[in-house]
Amino acid sequence: MEESAERVLAAMRAWGVAFNEFGRRFGRTAGLHVTDAEALVLVVAAEDRGTPLTQSALSRRIGLTSGATSSLLNRLEEAGHIERHRDRADRRMVTLRSTEAVHRQVDEFFAALGTELAAGMSRYDRETLDRFARLVQDMTAIMEQRLTPAEPAARDPR
Repeated sequence: MEESAERVLAAMRAWGVAFNEFGRRFGRTAGLHVTDAEALVLVVAAEDRGTPLTQSALSRRIGLTSGATSSLLNRLEEAGHIERHRDRADRRMVTLRSTEAVHRQVDEFFAALGTELAAGMSRYDRETLDRFARLVQDMTAIMEQRLTPAEPAARDPR
């Protein structure tokens, strides 16, 4: 691998570690267990991407059984952090959404960091930022593809 590509990947790994630590700290300020905080961060991130998570998708991402994930979601729902929404087209499909209260908490917790990050990015021109955004989006898509479980092979009906 080219040296500059290695530097980019190392920088992205460092960003990921720091981002995850901010998620854990947000969870602690919200009084959440680390797994509950991780789940809440995943729910919010999925909403930000415009693709709300289902319980089964969340279960796969955090590595819990469906029963343990259900208990976790019950805790988050009882605490007013998430809501479950039934799909209008398929009532069996339930998606997870964070509440307005969580959005206010997230905005408050991350406000100063967001301001500092925006100031740091202001040193770069729009073209550089656009190119970097495409790079990060491409790398994220590759990682998410690897995180998506492969569909089971179809059984031979013979």
